[in-house]
Amino acid sequence: MRLTLDSDWTATVTDAPLRSTPRFDFPGQCVRIAEYADVEEWQRFLGETFGSQEWLWDAPDELRFDQAGRQLVGAGFRLPYECAAAEDAARVPVTPPVRPGGLRAEEVRDFRLEVATELCRAPGDTVLTCLLDVDVLGEPLEARVGIAPDVALLVQHGTVVGWSLTDPVRYLTTGFAAPDPAPPSPATGPLFTECLDLVTEPLLSEVKNRDPAALARLRAADEALRAQREDRHRADALLSLIGDLMEDYGNR
Repeated sequence: MRLTLDSDWTATVTDAPLRSTPRFDFPGQCVRIAEYADVEEWQRFLGETFGSQEWLWDAPDELRFDQAGRQLVGAGFRLPYECAAAEDAARVPVTPPVRPGGLRAEEVRDFRLEVATELCRAPGDTVLTCLLDVDVLGEPLEARVGIAPDVALLVQHGTVVGWSLTDPVRYLTTGFAAPDPAPPSPATGPLFTECLDLVTEPLLSEVKNRDPAALARLRAADEALRAQREDRHRADALLSLIGDLMEDYGNR
């Protein structure tokens, strides 16, 4: 299968997906799939590869390929701040099944990968689906290419129209740190859902406008995260962003 990204830039699906564990940087609201462990390694990685990357004021999603074999070697996706309406999220198709695969660029040339604009949340936030536009839901998907564990590109008419992350709680972390390899605590899932509510629209605007009910939810989430004794790595990842909101809005 040949996929189109950025109108005229194409890549071919291979049988070699990335083996790196996804890192869901919750305070940064992005998912990274690569081996770099800090900013210096990330910058070196960008210098040694080609594809789509952040540049000055432009912040597209990232797909990076090695120079020699043109194989996909890393990716980075930003979560939208807008949650799709519940009726739209319910329309996200469950087929076709994910097919593991990598990508091989047709040529060594940079391109721009548009960020998704709509966040569709499955019940319990077991899957986060990020779409370029909700109009995508008007037609079936052609394929789901699993480029890494629990991360898939969504394909429609040969074009990448979004991506998904399954079991997002498992991969919670901060910055470039690896997620906790142990399974999440049962208490972390509901807290993740509440925190995701608080950092996305429309509830985020209510927090910023200091709506009393929204601030009460923010304070309750902050207290619950600080009190959680187990699964501290994931709780701290959630607290990194919730704590910032508390400092800006919850303590006044």
